[in-house]
This record gives sequence, C-alpha cells and structure tokens, in this order.
Amino acid sequence: MDVLRLTLRQLQIFVAVAQTGSTTAASTQIALSQSATSAAVKELERLLSLHLFDRAGKRLLLNDNGRALLPRAQALLDGAAGIEQMSRDAMAQSQSLRIGASTTIGNYVLPRLLRQFLRGRHQDIATSWHSRVVINNTEAICDAVDRFELDVGLIEGPCHHTSLIVTPWMQDELVVVGRPTLANESTQGRVSLKTLRDWVWLLREAGSGTREATDQLLLPHLTSYRHSIELGSSEAIKHSAAVGLGAACLSQWVVSDMLDAKLLKCIDTTLPKMTRQCYMVIHRGKQHTPALLDFIDQATSLTKSREK
Repeated sequence: MDVLRLTLRQLQIFVAVAQTGSTTAASTQIALSQSATSAAVKELERLLSLHLFDRAGKRLLLNDNGRALLPRAQALLDGAAGIEQMSRDAMAQSQSLRIGASTTIGNYVLPRLLRQFLRGRHQDIATSWHSRVVINNTEAICDAVDRFELDVGLIEGPCHHTSLIVTPWMQDELVVVGRPTLANESTQGRVSLKTLRDWVWLLREAGSGTREATDQLLLPHLTSYRHSIELGSSEAIKHSAAVGLGAACLSQWVVSDMLDAKLLKCIDTTLPKMTRQCYMVIHRGKQHTPALLDFIDQATSLTKSREK
C-alpha cells in the first residue's frame, strides 16, 4: 500500500486560500500564521509536483491544476467531517436506548419501568438522550436484538437465540378467566379437566410468549385445544372472554382491571398454579453503554420491589 504524503490540514489550508484569494486572509480563517499558511501551500505544491495558483501581486488565483484539485479536496474534507460527526453521534447514542418488549410486558409493565428510568435520565439536564420502544411478540423482539436493531429486550417466553444473553427477570402468574357466569353454566365448584377440554379457548398467535407459556402450562393437562380462536393481542382476548366468546389463560397483569370491574372472573379449576418466567435479553456482542447500564439497574430494582 502506498504511503499517503498529503494531510487533511494541508488540504484545509489549500481550500481556505482558494476561497479567500490570499494567505493572509486564509490564515485568519484557519487560525494559523500567514507564514505557516504560505509554507503549507508551497509544501503541498512540492508534494504534488504541481503549481496550484497563479500569483498576481498579493493575490493567489487558482490555475487549472488548482481548479481541478479544489472539488476533490473539498470532498475529502467533507468526508473527514462526516467521520468526526460519527464520533459525536456515538457519544449521543451512548445516552440513548432502543428497548424491545413483548406485548404483555410492553403494555402493562414497561410504562412503570420507563418512568423510573427516565427520571434517572432527567437528573443530568445537560445530557442529551433519546429512547425508542418497540412492542412485538417474543420471537420478533429476540430477532431484533439478535440483529442489533434493539439494545435490550424484555420477553415473556423462552429465547432460542444462542447469540443472546438470557437473564431471568420477573415472574408472571397466569390465570384462567371467563365471563363471571361461565363456570356456573358448566359446572358447580372447581372446573374439571374434562369440562375445560370442551370449552372454546381464546389464544394468542404462534410466536407470542403468552401462547408459548399457555401451550406449556395447559396442553399437558388438556392434551389439545378442541375448540380455539386465535387473536392477535391479549386485549382482544380478554374483551372477547368478557362477552362470552370463550375462556382464556392470560397474565394477571393483563386482566387485573377487568377482574376488579367484575367483567371477568378467575375460574377455579383443578389445574395447578401457573407461573411463567420473564427474561431480559441482550446480545453477547453488545457494548454496555451508560444508558443500557442504567436501564438494567432500573429493571433489576423493579424486580426486587415486586418480590418484597
């Protein structure tokens, strides 16, 4: 590889002289003495073995060589400025965060966590920061973290990407719910597995953490869903259950409001207590920026506060 003899500083001086027409004016623009500016132009001409200016008294006028060099020099300087901007952007990005959350966490847990996180960010009002949140199913969040499109993900189901560090985070209780009269219409007392197998089950789509947890917790007891309807969100499922479309197995976080309003009822069944582990996922190659470290601390604190 050829060794580069030119420097960006020489090109910067050349452009300044070309724009101002004299080494004296250029020296003021680039904070350099007139003699050093003149010497830099002469050195550039020597290195290129080309005259770049015609001298008319104290004026320096670009000749054909200089006019040919000027746009190329300017392009190189613009490129160098772009590289420096990358560095400045990287500093800004270190205070920014791209967060992914699977649907239940994103809708019912993340808002509280973000409030705590952003309060910490506001403590230094001189620091510029930005956050972006993506809510999708568990599989999509893991895919995005794997592609470095997200810095961190909070998911409700298992992660199958070996490139990600998967850390147990919070635990979520799942409950079987239906409209308040559902159990009474079917049986008295605790609902048996035989009765549960005959119900219509309202389910999340494949790839959802809730669906994966539901399958793992229910199917060993029900064998299969004889009658089922898939819906794209837990909100749609709980409202469908409330109007009597079927039964659902959903997070306690999701249904607490409708349970309080007596629009839904927890069905007393012979099933064992159902809980699922939620996780935090980060790429193994991800650099831990200050913002990411702060977020991890806040997420850990939220877990400890729920355990008390």
